[in-house]
Amino acid sequence: MNHNSFFTTMSGNSFGQLFRVTTWGESHGEALGVVVDGCPSGLELAEEDIQHELDRRRPGVSAITTERKEADTVKILSGVFDGKTLGTPISMLVWNKDVDSSVYEPLKDIARPGQADFSYQQKYGIRDHRGGGRASGRETVARVAAGAIAKKILAGRAVQVIGHVVEICGIRARAVSVEEITKNTESNAVRCADLEAAKSMEALIKEVKGEGDSVGGIVEVLALGVPSGLGEPVFDKLDAELAKALMSIGAVKGVELGAGFDAAKLKGSEMNDEFYMEEGRIRARTNNAGGILGGISTGEPIVCRIAVKPTSSIAKLQRSVDMQKMEEVEVRITGRHDPCICPRLVPVAEAMVALVLIDSLLRAERV
Repeated sequence: MNHNSFFTTMSGNSFGQLFRVTTWGESHGEALGVVVDGCPSGLELAEEDIQHELDRRRPGVSAITTERKEADTVKILSGVFDGKTLGTPISMLVWNKDVDSSVYEPLKDIARPGQADFSYQQKYGIRDHRGGGRASGRETVARVAAGAIAKKILAGRAVQVIGHVVEICGIRARAVSVEEITKNTESNAVRCADLEAAKSMEALIKEVKGEGDSVGGIVEVLALGVPSGLGEPVFDKLDAELAKALMSIGAVKGVELGAGFDAAKLKGSEMNDEFYMEEGRIRARTNNAGGILGGISTGEPIVCRIAVKPTSSIAKLQRSVDMQKMEEVEVRITGRHDPCICPRLVPVAEAMVALVLIDSLLRAERV
C-alpha cells in the first residue's frame, strides 16, 4: 500500500452520537485521555467517581496481571464546575508514569505475531512501536474513564451494569445469580463469581505465565433495569450497537447476546421467550433474546458475552518478519504483559455497554 503523510490520517477514535466519546494517547506517550461531549448538565461528578472504575482496570494489582505499576490517577480538566457537570465537553487525563520503552527498541521493525504492528504499518506507513502505541490495551483507560460517567448517569435512572469472568481457557464457571456476581466478582483476582472455578482459573493462569504463555476466556456483562424501547431500527439496533462497542475492544474476537451461538442448536419452540403478565407488566418467562427483540430493548436484563483472545505478547519463541529488511526472523517478546487479560477487561466491557446504553437512552428521550 502506498502512503502519503498528507492524506493518511487516523480516524475512528470517536464513539456515540449524543453521548460522544473521543479517546486519545499512546501506551508509552506522555499521557492518555478522553473527551466526553454530550453529558447532561447538573450531574454531580468528582474525580473519585472516575477513579473508582480506573482502579478496577489498573495494572500491577495481582500476581496474574502485568507488573507495570500505574496509579492511573485521573484529572478532570474541563466540563465540571462546583462539583457538577456544565453540559460542555468533559476532558480527562491520565499520565503515563511507569514506562519502559527500551524492551521495544529491538522489536521496532518486527511484526509481532498477534499484534497490530503489521496492519498499522501497512495502513499508515508509520507507527509508535513503544508498547503497541495506539493499538495497546492501555488505550482502554480512556474508555473506562468515560464509562464511569455513563454508569453514574445510568445509576441515577436505576440501571446497573455488571460484568464477570465466566470462562478461562476451558474452565467454565457454573451458572450464578446476580447476587453472587455482585458479592463475589471483586473478591478474587480473576473476577469470577464462582469462587471454586476462580481458584482453578487463577492456578491455570499462574501456570501458563510460568511457561511464558497466555490464555483467553469469556467475559459476561449484564445490564439490569434497562427500560423497554431503547434501540433504533434498522441499522442502529441496540444489539448491533453493543456488538460494535464490544468488538472495538482490542482483545475481543467474538460477541454474543442472550442464547448467542447456542441459538443455532435450538428449535423455535425452545428459543422463543414466551410472555406472561406480572403485576400489570408484560414479562418474558425466559431470556434467550438477551433482553432485545428486533433491535429494541424489552425491559428484561440485557446479557452480553465476549470471547477474549489470549494476550498476544508471550515469551515463547515465535517466527515472524523484519518489515524493514523484509526477511524472516525469530522473536521472543520480553517486557511486562498480562498472562490473561480477562480480569482487567471486565470494567472495560462494562464501560462500553454503559456508553451504548446512555447514548441510546438520550436518543430515546429526544424523540
